[in-house]
Amino acid sequence: MVPFAAKSVNFFRLNRFSTYRLSSLLSSKPQFANFIFQNSFAGRMAQSTHASPAVEVPEYTYDDHTSDDSKVTEKDTALRMALSKLSGEFGKESMLSLHRFFGARRAPVISTGSLRLDQALGIGGLPKGRMVEIYGQEASGKTTLALHVIKEAQKLGGYCAYLDVENAMSPSLAESIGVNIDNLLISQPDSAENLLSVVDTLTKSGSISVIVVDSVAALVPQIEVDELQCGSSSTSGQQSRIMTQALRKIHYSLCNSSTLIIFINQVRNNLKLVEGSVRADEVTCGGNALKFYAAVRMRISRKKLIKTDDKATGLDISVQVVKNKLAPSMAKAELSLIFGKGIWRETEALDLACEHGVIVKDGCHYFIGGKILHSREEVLRYLSKKEGALDNIVKTLRCHLFEGQMI
Repeated sequence: MVPFAAKSVNFFRLNRFSTYRLSSLLSSKPQFANFIFQNSFAGRMAQSTHASPAVEVPEYTYDDHTSDDSKVTEKDTALRMALSKLSGEFGKESMLSLHRFFGARRAPVISTGSLRLDQALGIGGLPKGRMVEIYGQEASGKTTLALHVIKEAQKLGGYCAYLDVENAMSPSLAESIGVNIDNLLISQPDSAENLLSVVDTLTKSGSISVIVVDSVAALVPQIEVDELQCGSSSTSGQQSRIMTQALRKIHYSLCNSSTLIIFINQVRNNLKLVEGSVRADEVTCGGNALKFYAAVRMRISRKKLIKTDDKATGLDISVQVVKNKLAPSMAKAELSLIFGKGIWRETEALDLACEHGVIVKDGCHYFIGGKILHSREEVLRYLSKKEGALDNIVKTLRCHLFEGQMI
């Protein structure tokens, strides 16, 4: 049998309609109130054990109260007052705005110089106002890809900065790719702290379109520069700590800037003993902070050499979008690099143009610009030598592939 206390506790529910009845009952009968207080837990346990489900009262009930126009207006007024208070106490940057939020999600992008890679990124290029990490094997084209991004940014009239930590910048290679060296800021900071401060200052200025850091693995903390003995235990982990602290500041500065920051990184093999066998895991330098702050992470790997008359003239690479906060990730793009010239744009433009009907192909014949060309090699020569032919095809393809996007 269910005790009287259990029934009473379930009957006198504390809601807005019956609160006054319970309070009046407790005030009129103190001995009954003390009995309920001492036995309420036991009563609930007894009810859950012995009571029939038919007599149980739900702990929470659905509030079917419909809001009227006056309460909606009252909430709207309260929200506006809260936003005004936030603006007065913390500045305009604390203001909440749905229009501003969704506008930020449609941020403009800068092309990578490769249509296939822009396709793999899903948004037509690399997003402004974000961090991007490019990592991979040595001599796989990381610097070449970054120089192509600088070239595309300069086409749009932007200023770019190249922070050459590795002291491996080749002005002749940059010029052959199409970079305007005269309008490119180049610096070689002497420590990791100075370099990251330069990045933060340039980002806050809002006047730089692209900043390239080449590379994270070569950043040397000031304590290591001052240390007389190499390999000291006091400097271990210092690079990761500096990156973590600096990226917090840089990420905050990016919230009010449209600068694209590209970090080039190297990979290392981390040997682990798993079930009696040694396994090599690929890791990047500089700790884990960059992995979290980067909106896009691209891994580059070498595939095979391009040979002409038994002479190596280029390299086939694979670019995998490992992380992408603006589109689905894990997409791949196969690119071809020509030594001394950069991305082989003619071959990928020809393939995509034939695929999407920009260039009509009939057997081994190609119809392009009112002309009939009889081989693939002839078309590639035409695109490389005819001024404006390649750019017109690329522009048409970009309108077709990324229609409606801000590029």
